[in-house]
Amino acid sequence: MSFVEYGDTIKDGDTAIVFLGHESMFPVKVQHGGVTQTKYGVIRHSTDLIGKKYGSKVTCSKGGWVFILHPTPELWTVNLPHRTQILYSTDISVITMMLELKPGSIVCESGTGSGSLSHALIRTVAPTGHLYTVEFHQQRAEKAKEEFREHGVEHLVTVTNQDVCKNGFGVSDIADAVFLDIPSPWEAIGHAKSALKAEGGRICSFSPCIEQVQRTCLAMEENGFTEINTLEILLRVYNVRTISLQIPDLGKAAEDNSSPGFDSSNPSTQGSPGTNLQQGTVQFKSGVPLREMVGHTGYLTFATKSLL
Repeated sequence: MSFVEYGDTIKDGDTAIVFLGHESMFPVKVQHGGVTQTKYGVIRHSTDLIGKKYGSKVTCSKGGWVFILHPTPELWTVNLPHRTQILYSTDISVITMMLELKPGSIVCESGTGSGSLSHALIRTVAPTGHLYTVEFHQQRAEKAKEEFREHGVEHLVTVTNQDVCKNGFGVSDIADAVFLDIPSPWEAIGHAKSALKAEGGRICSFSPCIEQVQRTCLAMEENGFTEINTLEILLRVYNVRTISLQIPDLGKAAEDNSSPGFDSSNPSTQGSPGTNLQQGTVQFKSGVPLREMVGHTGYLTFATKSLL
């Protein structure tokens, strides 16, 4: 099993996603003799999981059933154990696009945190690229190394435990892009510039507060970065539902009464316009925004290393 290469069969040691519903799923490490408790009963790894195909429908001990899914960066983002606040797919997708990442790209990241963005970056730059990620907290760095090894991507990532603001990324002149998610990103702009290739590259800084953005933009200007711009991504979800509305009376009956074929002496045609018409209804699908939505997560500031 690997987060960057699809495997067809569940094997011992794999990380799989137990899917109970769109709002209920969780990761599990598959082990011989292991069991997993769900609200539908017990899943026995040796008989219910190992050897089965990913996507299989598994019946639990109480008669209920679940699906076993192959892990992806998107599924990992919504199921990972939180060691820090994380980035979600809305911001991750924009970061990946704006940093112009592709297979073979070299990326520097700080900090690693819970590894949500890291997994997405690794999948994007695989199979020939590499991620250099720096984490200040020693236990988080060690846990990230362990997860990358379990997820089969350790050959695509290098985890370093150090202060990026003081010691940088440990590499120079090799990165196509740099990402910063730290409390004081302006202190690491100089190191980011050193890590980027001499022919240029892109940088992104994620900050929840506008004051952080202001100081970071000033540091970018001082270090010669160009095309500096800041974005805020807000996701608005719509519910699609069926709506019934009355068909409006647009006066068609009155037009019929004034037509040349209308006989006022005929009792069958007498009466006020529309007297014998029954106003019907029509059903159609409509998108309705939710009453509540996820608000501000953070500001994304992008810039380009100048060649001058």
